[in-house]
Amino acid sequence: MNGRLLDRALLLHLGVIAGLIVLQYWLPAYHHGIVARVLVLASFALGYNILFGYTGLLSLGHALFFGAGVYGAGMVMREFGWPASAALVSGILSAALVSLVVGFLALRTVGVAFMIVTLMFAQTGYLTSLLFNRYTRGDEGFVIPQAARAIGPFDLSDSTTRYFAALLLFAICLLIKLALVRSSTGRVLVSIRENEERSRMLGYNIFRYKLLALVISGAFAGAAGAMYALLFGYVGATFVSIQYSIFPLLWVLLGGAGTVLGPLVGTLLMFYLVDLTSGIAAASLLAVGVVLVILILWFPKGVLGAVRERALPWLP
Repeated sequence: MNGRLLDRALLLHLGVIAGLIVLQYWLPAYHHGIVARVLVLASFALGYNILFGYTGLLSLGHALFFGAGVYGAGMVMREFGWPASAALVSGILSAALVSLVVGFLALRTVGVAFMIVTLMFAQTGYLTSLLFNRYTRGDEGFVIPQAARAIGPFDLSDSTTRYFAALLLFAICLLIKLALVRSSTGRVLVSIRENEERSRMLGYNIFRYKLLALVISGAFAGAAGAMYALLFGYVGATFVSIQYSIFPLLWVLLGGAGTVLGPLVGTLLMFYLVDLTSGIAAASLLAVGVVLVILILWFPKGVLGAVRERALPWLP
């Protein structure tokens, strides 16, 4: 029975990926670009959900890891002329290394202290990007030339290639996350979220598992940041600002913390809420805030969290 449920969950996620492949051929040009952007940022939110939704650690410093991916890819292309493929790897490794260092220090705190420490690390990263304006170009940022944004024969500035590249990143992140949360390691992370002291009494090295979750989460953020820079051709300090720590938290809460597909649902809803309200109201952020409050009141566990609770208990 358990095997059938796991197969059902796997088929659901593979079906979502297949649906996104088909969607590419139906989307109008405007929405085509939006969905490509959503897929990259949803990959960022998938990683955030590993730390927050499954391990129970509220971080306000993920902009640092996303920014490390953006700059880790963009800077080596600008300064050293690295190809896009090597830049992508550089962005992922940069974010993983930064998250490892932050984890060794921040995970010595708990609760609100952890949240504040991660926020301080992210703000330090943001101020550093402004301080070294000569190299980073600060808030102004810099553009990656279109000719450099190619991996082999694939031009990442082309709309169709960009969509499939974003989808490939999302699919890899989604399947890795699904495998993780269904593994014994994933169950330990959930046990830490539910009762850390009991997990410690059972003999688990809590610090090691938390650090693993943070590094994986940071690597996801770095992959999303590096891919964002390559697909959309812009690198700037905005990506290290506080809003890019708040965004993934909102996307995860809206879609459903502790659900694999929740971050995708939350990111899509948030993007289209902003897009629709900006066209009908001057105070678009106020309208978005009102809608978000209503959604959270009706779905306190997020959209997919409510679906799992009321209809699909097998949803991972």
